[in-house]
Amino acid sequence: MDPLLIIGRSDHTRARPPILPGVSRRPRASLGRVLDDLGTTLLELVIGDVDHPGEISGLVIFDPLDEPVLPPRSLVLGVGVDPAGGTLGGLLRSLGGHDTVGLVVRAPVAVTPEVREAVLASGVALIGLRRGATWAQLTALIRSVLAEGDIGVIGHESLGGLPSGDLFAVANAVAALLDAPITIEDRNSRVLAFSGRQDEADPSRVETVIGRQVPERYATRLTELGVFRDLYRFQWPVVVKPQDLGYDGITVQRVAIAVRAGDEVLGSIWAAMDGDVDDERTEALLDASKLVALHLLRIRAGADVQRRLRTDLVGTVLEGGAGARDALARLGLSGRRLVIVSAGLPPDDDHSGADQSRAALLERLADALSVHLSVTVPSSAVAAVGGTVYGLLPVVVSTGSPEQRAARLAADFVERVGGSLRAFVAVASAGSDISGIVQGRAQADRVLRVMREGHTNLRVARLDDVQTLALVLELRDLAAARDERPGGAIARLMEYDERHNAGLVESLDAWLDALGDVGKAANALFIHANTLRYRLRRVAEVGEIDLDDPEQRFAAMLQLRILAPR
Repeated sequence: MDPLLIIGRSDHTRARPPILPGVSRRPRASLGRVLDDLGTTLLELVIGDVDHPGEISGLVIFDPLDEPVLPPRSLVLGVGVDPAGGTLGGLLRSLGGHDTVGLVVRAPVAVTPEVREAVLASGVALIGLRRGATWAQLTALIRSVLAEGDIGVIGHESLGGLPSGDLFAVANAVAALLDAPITIEDRNSRVLAFSGRQDEADPSRVETVIGRQVPERYATRLTELGVFRDLYRFQWPVVVKPQDLGYDGITVQRVAIAVRAGDEVLGSIWAAMDGDVDDERTEALLDASKLVALHLLRIRAGADVQRRLRTDLVGTVLEGGAGARDALARLGLSGRRLVIVSAGLPPDDDHSGADQSRAALLERLADALSVHLSVTVPSSAVAAVGGTVYGLLPVVVSTGSPEQRAARLAADFVERVGGSLRAFVAVASAGSDISGIVQGRAQADRVLRVMREGHTNLRVARLDDVQTLALVLELRDLAAARDERPGGAIARLMEYDERHNAGLVESLDAWLDALGDVGKAANALFIHANTLRYRLRRVAEVGEIDLDDPEQRFAAMLQLRILAPR
């Protein structure tokens, strides 16, 4: 049999609506819902009640060396917490005082009488993270589940009988319809959502779900076999047999179908199921692809609305106009002490010849910064405004310097995105009122300009780091506005160089930069030291300048920096 089997429409195909089972009325972001969606692939309930009323407010990473900031109804990730240690009971009781819904620790967990009593007394469910899964993977997965409700849906809007945009509910419904575990993936083979029962598939599927990405070796093989080509070319399911892939980790047949909105391919559905793909299964997959397309479009539309709304609110706050206070309140930051971070790209990354590409890069930068900050400062607001990405970070820890903490976060961000986005980040204090925010934004812009224009090698900076450079740039702007031109010695040297190409201005500039070190300056100019000495004598003669006079040297340096920048 060919590696790929394209299933066409049968002559007796009948039209029928999708058969979708009912879904639970649990809140989208409840602890029970998180465990249901992630299944047993990643998490296991050790002890406790997961049917807490209400939704999880946020995800918090517990750090025993830092002051905890635990909003009510948060889910805590106990990274580094010893599941067999004697401190687990005390930690559970402490979390119970903050109305925490659950604590996740690395499995296996020793359920001692003390731990059992602490769970019952605190009401905090104890959950184990299975071996093989990383904390980073778990964080990304839980945040994707929690984000399903954050698309601006009003009321209980539904599509096909399922909550609008809830891809995990859709995945479970499609899995029940096909009687097979499925994944919903985007065009880059990233897993957007997955159903339960993934342990019924094979090691490859588990690896894909945990990593939220089809492993590169499998994706490469699928490309070589032409699977993606046929998947996106045809409207019918594509069958991939395990023996054609040639990997021990794949033992169950894959059946995939593209998810389309008109001519645009939004992603694909992948089912792990053996057996023939008959007419009934084909119809079910076609119905499922149409339903998933509706939800993907709803998510896209909701994300666009949310992004525009957040951009408008952040922009209004930064401008400091009449609606700034209301906008700050709508962002949930009213009355809180803030730190501003502004991120930008160097001019050669701005794609100035293509505004759409520039906007896409800024959008990527804003999304990446938002995700990065959401781990430690979940209430921060990030948006791209006027070609710069701004983040408003509330101060959550009273000890230490908030600016230094924000700078460390920014440094981690720059390091992580360095391979794909050459970002610069400026940090400035903004206080808690609108005037302070406006001043903080201006300060961050000053710092960011210094980095973007290449006047420093720093990728993350505060005003203290680049204040002199920022002042020089502002003096240069002032001189340009007044149409100031070099005068005196520098004017005479520039006029002489224009007539004779003698290189006197650049020689003086290099010598001043080297603090009078002739050898160093000559090396910078790639000339002999004696040649530079001769040029300096000509500088003194033509420019009528005394190079031994510190005031005249300073005047020359200032003009070269401001009026005749290199």
